[in-house]
Amino acid sequence: MGLTDISFKRIQQLAIPAIISGIAEPVLSATDAAIVGNIQEFGMESLAAVGIVGSFLSAIIWILAQTRSAIATIVAQNLAAGKLKDLHNFPAQAIYFNLVLSLIVLFSTYFFVEEIFSLMNAEGMVLDFSIDYYNIRVWGFPLTLFTFAVFGIFRGLQNTFWPMIIASVGAALNIGLDFMLVYGIEGIILPMGIKGAAWASLLSQLVMAILAFVLLLQKTDISLRLKLPLHPEMRRLVEMSFNLFLRSLALNTALILATREAADLGNEYIAAHTIAFNVWIFTAFFLDGYGAAGNILSGKLLGERNFKDLWELTKKVNLYNIIVALALVLIGLFLYKPVGLLFNKDENVLSIFYGMFFLVLICLPLNAIAFTFDSIFKGLGEMRYLRNVLIGATLFGFIPVLYFTKFMDWGLKGIWLAMIIWVAYRGIALIFKYQRKYIPLIEV
Repeated sequence: MGLTDISFKRIQQLAIPAIISGIAEPVLSATDAAIVGNIQEFGMESLAAVGIVGSFLSAIIWILAQTRSAIATIVAQNLAAGKLKDLHNFPAQAIYFNLVLSLIVLFSTYFFVEEIFSLMNAEGMVLDFSIDYYNIRVWGFPLTLFTFAVFGIFRGLQNTFWPMIIASVGAALNIGLDFMLVYGIEGIILPMGIKGAAWASLLSQLVMAILAFVLLLQKTDISLRLKLPLHPEMRRLVEMSFNLFLRSLALNTALILATREAADLGNEYIAAHTIAFNVWIFTAFFLDGYGAAGNILSGKLLGERNFKDLWELTKKVNLYNIIVALALVLIGLFLYKPVGLLFNKDENVLSIFYGMFFLVLICLPLNAIAFTFDSIFKGLGEMRYLRNVLIGATLFGFIPVLYFTKFMDWGLKGIWLAMIIWVAYRGIALIFKYQRKYIPLIEV
């Protein structure tokens, strides 16, 4: 019997807090979308702008936030090998590495924001709203990456509870601030519209970063004082992060192309796509909770060379996540109409959304398998293969289907069919690799 507990109880202890903490970022975007989409004046244009900016911000956040998985993997493997004390100054160096990357990306995009959103087919009022929203919310980018780096350390230490607390506070604060700043409080705060939504997200991210800083110092022995020389594990962190960086470029190429093509169809279509994407991304992070448990425990099991329990863990977390995905599908079917009304009341937008939302629901079980294996492979340090899978899924799955369906004039349904193929490609490729490499190691 291995040293690592992979019982049902232990997996739930890690997964449930990870689910709650994981949905913080999509809750920020989804709340902004729902609130601004119901503004009486220019609600549809505001919703379209939040969708375009949210897609771009999610792209750059995901590209650099992959260091969270790399940090968690390195910490978990050293923990299992009994070498945690040897890490000493690695966590601080990893966090500063994250912050430097975030500042480079922030300033490399900030001065070209109009050109970026124009390339995403934003124009007129939607473009103006996109720039207003982005120019405020982008300053939360380094705060989010700092928070994610701290989450990676906690995950590596087999702790998802404190990230849950941080994320819950941030999400609740964002919802309250959205109502206050977007709609205003009579006699106290003037309505700020879409700018108010951006300020709500920025302030929430600031509070989350402060909480992450305080809890890291109080609940661990980790110091944030930067010391040289560089820790030997930094080389592995950079290598892992680089492969995940390339992987995320491929991932976000698909997501940005989907948003761009939706925007090209018209304001009603990009608004409907924004609703669908926010639901999809919310469920994706929801499903990532069991993936996080797989990520945390697989890294530890690899450190122990315990491949028998690794296989048992893989079967369990996949089963749990498929059950969660099917439950989300049933909820989606039951709330098919209310979901759209939550974000927008425009009849044209809702008609388009209701005509394609079933494709989002079809995607969820496939997401469960792909995301679970994805997280397990991160825990195993298979960043290079994950990179290759995402590049292949985007170049040979998503893009050909996207432009074939565009040629066939399938509209938003074609875009989401490409998303389904994209996710299915990833899941099949990861299952194939796992069976070939890790199943044979059980008997060794």
